[in-house]
Amino acid sequence: MTAPQSQPGARRILVTDPIAPDGVAYLRQHATVDVHTGLRPDELLEAVRGYQALIVRSETKVTRPVIDAGTDLRVIGRAGVGVDNIDVDAATARGVVVVNAPAGNTVAVAEHTIGLLLAVARRIPQASAALRAGQWQRSRYMGQEVRNKTLGIVGLGRIGREVARRAQGLEMRVVAFDPYVSAEHARRLGVEMADLPSLLRTADFVTIHTPATAQTQGLIGAAELALLKRTAYVINCARGGIVDEAALQHALETGQIAGAALDVFAKEPPGDMPLLRAENLVATPHLAASTEEAQVQVAIEVAEQVVAALDGRPTLYAVNAPIVVPEAMAVLEPYFRLCETLGQLATQLAAEGQIEAVEITYSGDMTEHDTTALTATVIRGLLAPISEETVNLVNAPVIARQRGWRVSERKVSGPEEYTNLVTVALHSDRGERGVGGTVVNGEPHVVRIDGYTVDLAPRGDYVLLSRHVDRPGIVGTVGTLLGEADVNISSMQLGRQRPRGEALMALTVDEPIPPDVLERIRAVTGVAQIRVVRL
Repeated sequence: MTAPQSQPGARRILVTDPIAPDGVAYLRQHATVDVHTGLRPDELLEAVRGYQALIVRSETKVTRPVIDAGTDLRVIGRAGVGVDNIDVDAATARGVVVVNAPAGNTVAVAEHTIGLLLAVARRIPQASAALRAGQWQRSRYMGQEVRNKTLGIVGLGRIGREVARRAQGLEMRVVAFDPYVSAEHARRLGVEMADLPSLLRTADFVTIHTPATAQTQGLIGAAELALLKRTAYVINCARGGIVDEAALQHALETGQIAGAALDVFAKEPPGDMPLLRAENLVATPHLAASTEEAQVQVAIEVAEQVVAALDGRPTLYAVNAPIVVPEAMAVLEPYFRLCETLGQLATQLAAEGQIEAVEITYSGDMTEHDTTALTATVIRGLLAPISEETVNLVNAPVIARQRGWRVSERKVSGPEEYTNLVTVALHSDRGERGVGGTVVNGEPHVVRIDGYTVDLAPRGDYVLLSRHVDRPGIVGTVGTLLGEADVNISSMQLGRQRPRGEALMALTVDEPIPPDVLERIRAVTGVAQIRVVRL
């Protein structure tokens, strides 16, 4: 195909993968749109010239050469969630906004979850299969009503909230576990919050709606399944691996739980896995987002994002960071990594409580500049490990508000021991956790944890944080326990308020600490609290 000639004021959009006609129709209300699918890589290099926007699904590979060839590109849209086929770094370097459409399938997934819930409760697939095989066994497939039953939702994000609404329509009581949603926000949704063990002991049905992260891998394992009632059911439409499949198979086969419904698997397709042969399992092949309506919504959603970007308006689902004005960037650039580090550390420290408010304080020379982008970066650090959505500087404040967080920013110009200091305080139903940091020689340093002075540089290390009474022998005892487990200590720091008072010990180690070793450290006399964080 021949590339169009760019004209002043003209807006041209190139669509290179099939999307629903509704999305194309929306685009054509705002720009000239050309649809050319099935382009070879060399054809795409030629075709992209002269377009301000490019929309793809998963087939088109938007590589750095493609982005470099698209000299007029201002936005790349992905009609779907993942952006693995787009070189986001190359786009960011060129100032090209990358947007996706993560919310278009929300209703589809929520409805599929409810469908599986009803199917497993009433044993619909099993009864249908038996009838097709010529069997009429009404008593064998006696089911359960869901009315007045308790639904436990693990992960009260975008999809979890929609599932809650539908369950309430079925007159179910809804309980949720999500440390990153405030209890007040949950109450407005008509949802009770609980810790995970309490939810598992209470729920008649448990449905999973968390993102797949290192923290959620194997979240529902043998120990968690053992807490469930023998009449309970487990449903997973989130990601494979969050529920331990071997443990689930054992629980189903032994009658430890009544049944389960899965739409996702650790390996897809799962092949001839033993779990699929369990009679009390309902399974579908990753169909939760596969509806005609969802495909339309995704197309419209990405179209709206692309048009917003072309208009210069904020884009809710941008996956790369907006450009900061040069004069501010000259001062603030080293602090973006620090702010993300502080957010990630604060999230790890506050894992037990329901976050309700976030207070970010800036002091020093940086207060003379607009720190809005830094605040968004802190929020991104708080959310990134636990959100199912791609979190960036554009949508981080929006997602925080959706979770019921009150985010405040303040600036202090008074004297400090550091030229610039950023502190992050998380207020939860279990108290306050705080971290602070600065930049030294262009590198971020964490210098405060819960009021104690430390100096930790983030390098991907594991750090054991121990709150204990400052007395002789504790440091040595902890070091001995780690040594016996062949865990190497690379550095040790001790912050304290006063001699023989409460102290914070920070031990940086070279490898993960086994759970049994942590339990032995926790049992040391005088140790009040321990936590392993990744810094």
